[in-house]
Amino acid sequence: MKRTLYTEEHEAFRRTVRAFIAEEVTPRFHEWEEARRTPRELFHKLGDLGVMGFDIPEEYGGPGETSFKYQAIIAEETAAAAGVSFAHYTVTTSIVLPYLLHLADEEQKRRWLPDIATGRTVLCIAMTEPGTGSDLAGIRTTAKLSEDGTHYVLNGSKTFITGALNSELCLVAARTSAATPENRRAGLTLLVVPTDSAGFGCGKQLEKIGLHARDTSELHFTDVRVPVENVLGEVGEGFSYLGRNLPRERLSIGVNAVAAAAAAIRLTADHVRDRTVFGTPVASFQNTEFVLSECETEVTAAQAMTDRGIELDDAGQLTAADAARIKLFCTEAAGRVIDKCLQLHGGYGYTLEYPIARLYADTRVSRIYGGTSEVLKTIIAKDMGL
Repeated sequence: MKRTLYTEEHEAFRRTVRAFIAEEVTPRFHEWEEARRTPRELFHKLGDLGVMGFDIPEEYGGPGETSFKYQAIIAEETAAAAGVSFAHYTVTTSIVLPYLLHLADEEQKRRWLPDIATGRTVLCIAMTEPGTGSDLAGIRTTAKLSEDGTHYVLNGSKTFITGALNSELCLVAARTSAATPENRRAGLTLLVVPTDSAGFGCGKQLEKIGLHARDTSELHFTDVRVPVENVLGEVGEGFSYLGRNLPRERLSIGVNAVAAAAAAIRLTADHVRDRTVFGTPVASFQNTEFVLSECETEVTAAQAMTDRGIELDDAGQLTAADAARIKLFCTEAAGRVIDKCLQLHGGYGYTLEYPIARLYADTRVSRIYGGTSEVLKTIIAKDMGL
């Protein structure tokens, strides 16, 4: 189906991103995967490209308010290039940066935003803790105000933190006061913590089945002194802030999932045309035609859903329930589609020499992070009045 989401200006941007990927990413991506980390210089280059500071006002060095369509194009193009990525780029631009744009005061914006726009400062976020998972109300990391009231003392640990090794600032959710029996969510505060702070430690880098070029670590805070000037928003209101930005995050995950599934279909169609079995191209078997037809139809439906979600996001009308529906449907569809595409590769699909194997491993986690499929179903059910 013909898409109507993008204009010629967007397509010109797409061509720029595609050329950047071909020159700066694809030739080196295998090395980054083996190293389990992307070079920090990539973010400097992305800053030079002008894609690190979407929505940052011009007075702080950014382009001003920008449609999410541009970030969607980046997701589509990285997936199209055989499943490469910009490491934890989307964590900085789609997840953490909106917190700073919406909550930072004037002094904080002057202090942080210019370097984010250039790629000199990269962001990560630390919410999940061992044993808490999606239950953010169960956070045990503490931040206690010093006696002189000048700083907080941060202690605790986090896990599954993406991009900490390549970040200068970490947005940390910590408990500044105890929860109450009436409200487990009370007492959480967001702190912006420099990763070079004394007592800020990166634990072991976690070995994952996919997303190998994107570092994921445990974090440990031991008496980290955080100036009160680094509190983001109001003290004690952290939980409400965390929920506010989830729709954009979940839309972003849905967009990436659809892009990965579309890339899988393209790779598989090329493979079955070239591969022969019993002297016959695999593409000529009716089963192959039926499977790829099903996959293409499912991705077309998911694409229409994300395109509508992007339009709603641009209009400021994307609800938490709609974002949950998008992420649930698109990530589950991507899992089904990529699995079928790997099957059509036969034994080759299970070898890392073929990009379909990377797509298969990388996409699996999309049904977990940003809210598991089960959590999303509860959100949708509540929206239905159940």
